[in-house]
This record gives sequence, C-alpha cells and structure tokens, in this order.
Amino acid sequence: MTGTEQSPSVDVVIATHDRPEMLREAIDAVLWQRYRGRVRCLVVFDGSEPDTGLIHSDPMRRIEVMTNTHARGLAGARNTGILAADADLVAFCDDDDVWLPGKLDQQVTAMLAADSAVCVTGIEVTYAGTSTVRVPTAEELALHNLVRRRVMAAHPSTVLVRRADLLERIGLVDEEIPGSYGEDFDWMIRAAGSGPITVVPAPLVRVRWGDSQFSRNWRVIADAIDYGLAKHRVFHEDRRALARLYGRKAFALAALGEGGALRCAGQSLRAWPGERRGYLAAAVALRLVSADRLLDLAHRRGHGI
Repeated sequence: MTGTEQSPSVDVVIATHDRPEMLREAIDAVLWQRYRGRVRCLVVFDGSEPDTGLIHSDPMRRIEVMTNTHARGLAGARNTGILAADADLVAFCDDDDVWLPGKLDQQVTAMLAADSAVCVTGIEVTYAGTSTVRVPTAEELALHNLVRRRVMAAHPSTVLVRRADLLERIGLVDEEIPGSYGEDFDWMIRAAGSGPITVVPAPLVRVRWGDSQFSRNWRVIADAIDYGLAKHRVFHEDRRALARLYGRKAFALAALGEGGALRCAGQSLRAWPGERRGYLAAAVALRLVSADRLLDLAHRRGHGI
C-alpha cells in the first residue's frame, strides 16, 4: 500500500463540465473528510478549459486538474482520472454531489474489515426542496437483484474500489455507451459479477437531482438501453429485469412522441404484467399525462423512471 496499513491512500475522480460553484463544493467536501490517509482529487474537465486555480499541492490533500483525453463524455472523463490514479483506492464523485462527514473513514474501515474490492454507502437525495434517504442493502446489490431493480441508491458518488481490482477484474468505464448514459449501472453490474459489494448502511453522500444532463435526454436514454440489452445477457435471463428496461425505453419513446412507444410498452408488460413503467409509458403515449409531470413526481420521492 502507498498509505499506512490502516489508512490506505485514496484518489477521488471528479469529472466536470461547466459547473464551477458545485465543483468547488464537491472538492471541499472531499478534502474536509477526517481521514488519516492521503487523499488526492483528480478533477477531469470534459469539454471545458481546466481551472488551474483549483490546484493544491498539500501532499496529504492534493488537487490536480486535467483534460479528458478519452472519449468525450462522463465515461471517458472518468477513465482519464482512473488511469491517472496511483492510490490504493479509487473513489468517484459527481461534480454536483457532496460527500458528508465521515463518509471516507467509514467506507475504508468497512472495506478493510470485509476484505472487499468495492464499497458503497447510502445517499440523501435532494430535489425541489425535498429530501429522501435511500440506503441499499448487500442483498440488493447481489447481481440477480441489481439487474432486476437497478438499485438507484448504489450511486456512483458513493463508490470506493481497490484500484487493482478496478483495473484487472472489473474494468474501466465503458466509453461506447451512447451518451455515457447508465455507465455507472453498467460498471456496477460488472462489479457485482466480480464479488460481493460491501455496504455502509448510512446516507453519506448528498445527491442533488434536477441538474442532470441525462434526466430528459430521451433519445440518448433509448439508445443506451438498446446498447445495454445487447451487451448484458443477464438481462435476458430475468423477465422482470427485461420488463423494467423495455418499460424505461417505452417511456423515453413516449416522451419523444414516437410511434414505437406503445409497442415497446407492450413488450414490457408481456415480459412482466406488473411492470409499472409499461403502464406509465402507455399513459404518456396516449397523452393522458406528460412525461415531465411523471418524472417530477418520481424525483420528489427520490426515484427515477
């Protein structure tokens, strides 16, 4: 280890694009963690000029900035940071999220105790003045449950992973996914397939919904779902997992006003008649309710579609 036995070194990859105020909040929350080991922020600017004013040279709390040298988008930016890392552990934080006090120390303690490769925590979702706590369980993050339910509480900003396992067993972030949409879910599927994921059962990251570049980019969402269905056979081995993805694609198509929405909603409900997204997509396609209205209601409850 490059840190001490009790306090391994940590590199935190923060991919960013034109959100300077939120970025500084994210960095501050990382650097103010009460953790004895070395913590370095690797801030990767994707499609914007790096802010060299962020550079901080303290050897125990260092900040480095760099330009995304991989595919444009979140996946490529994360990979740029991962490959620049040299610490024992690698963590991710989105530029609009905030680590809460104790996050890093509790995670490292849990990882060392369990001798695991990956650890996540719960989250506190804030949206339009509401706050919702979501904490996953280890059972929910078992591969068969993860693909069925997605488990949004297993958020990328909570991920802490051993760098050796990241590079050798799990792999980098998939840069081929359309628009990098769902790159975190794709990576988490591979992580779950490599071994048990340790969970710290506390909301230790504040996730701010509403500013995501993805939440209403329906064409990218539909294309990314098709990509995931083609890539991961495990989806086709579980009817409820398949129904969920068809339902989400149907909702995206309905939001776009495309004719294939009802057909895709039908695929969802044939795979699993209890899949609510199939009914919601049909309602949007038939113009009984707007996609934006349903998405807003879901976000207020700390959920997505």
